[in-house]
Amino acid sequence: MAPAIAFAEPLPAALTPANFLPVDRKQAALGQLLFYDKILSGNKNISCGTCHHPKFGSSDGLSLGIGEGGVGLGTDRTAGTGHSRIERRVPRNAPALWNLGAREVHTLMHDGRISAADTYGNMFNTPAEEWLPDGIDSVLAAQAFFPLTSETEMAGGTGENEVSGAVTDRIDKGWPIVAKRVRTLPEYGEKFVEAFHHITAADQVTIVEIANALAAFQSVEFQSIDSPFDQYLAGEEVALAPAQKRGMDLFYGEAACARCHSGPLMSDQKFHAIGLPPFGPGRTRRFDLIARDVGRLGESDVLEDAYKFRTPMLRNIALTAPYGHNGAHSTLEAMIRQHIDPQKTFETWAPSSAQLPNAPWLQNSDFLIWQDRAEISRQKRVLSPSSPALSDRQIEDIVAFLGALTGSTVQTPPFGVPKRVPSGLPVD
Repeated sequence: MAPAIAFAEPLPAALTPANFLPVDRKQAALGQLLFYDKILSGNKNISCGTCHHPKFGSSDGLSLGIGEGGVGLGTDRTAGTGHSRIERRVPRNAPALWNLGAREVHTLMHDGRISAADTYGNMFNTPAEEWLPDGIDSVLAAQAFFPLTSETEMAGGTGENEVSGAVTDRIDKGWPIVAKRVRTLPEYGEKFVEAFHHITAADQVTIVEIANALAAFQSVEFQSIDSPFDQYLAGEEVALAPAQKRGMDLFYGEAACARCHSGPLMSDQKFHAIGLPPFGPGRTRRFDLIARDVGRLGESDVLEDAYKFRTPMLRNIALTAPYGHNGAHSTLEAMIRQHIDPQKTFETWAPSSAQLPNAPWLQNSDFLIWQDRAEISRQKRVLSPSSPALSDRQIEDIVAFLGALTGSTVQTPPFGVPKRVPSGLPVD
């Protein structure tokens, strides 16, 4: 086995509040209510917090989410019944929200389709292209626009409500409808006037202020910089237990994890193909005739980007199972073994490993891709190890280190879940 020095990467600097964009606390407090208010969804039956809940580490505990039409929360969420039941699963795993308000964050989503780039003259490269409005504070605020337009996430099916119908016409047409719903509630109108200096009357509120408030809340609520690892980086050498320290040495040394999980945020914000076993509807391109997920290729149209996905940040990773862009693995150990021997994992992975709420009308299609020999062959071409071979003990130590990335105050966030929201709709 090669000496650790051959793979050595430097430890990152400790994260501090200075690493994060400044946030107005009144806007963050307003964002808390919006985050948990189902008024933002087309059918008024799902909120941002439904799929990004603190009980599940700011995710939902599922491999592929149950969005609009589902019932319940997290691992107890069901696929609905009757006319309102889901027509398909959310194509990808709900990503955790930790530290997305950091100054360094420039690319979001598993395929990077939202990024800070002046491609369309409005400071961001997004699916809305030139239709994204001006005045957005950050890439995190830009991201907040798009669950509202997604049929499976929050908008609802075509013809079910005025938002989904408008989005069918053009992606930006639903946002004014949502904004009007919010600003015409007196309590929200007053809070927007208090939180935004340029808003002097409720009728001035647009989707931009809503997105900026949502981002302000997420930036404060899901900031995590006090894990044992963070304490160690700040000079507290006793913050890590022996196994965690060994795992850290492997992570930044022999195991070469830090080649991609680099820097203070533990992500290079780039895209890599690690060969996760495929299933679910996938996020297909418009002309795809099969349920597959081509990853970054769908955004870049560069063939070399096929099956590549964004490197996730790792703070509080022990709280956010299952793992991968489609939640293929339920444990950190399984995810590490995926990096070490993707060929073996691909061949031995079982559908029972996926955390999928029962939906009998979808079961025939959930794993249909495995019958497409040509597509499976294409995906197998990217199956090459991204980590050196490791012993069981070394894997255990890395898992221990990943546990040391859990924030010490993660259970006592600044805001928490509100008991009520201005719309009067139930809070998950």
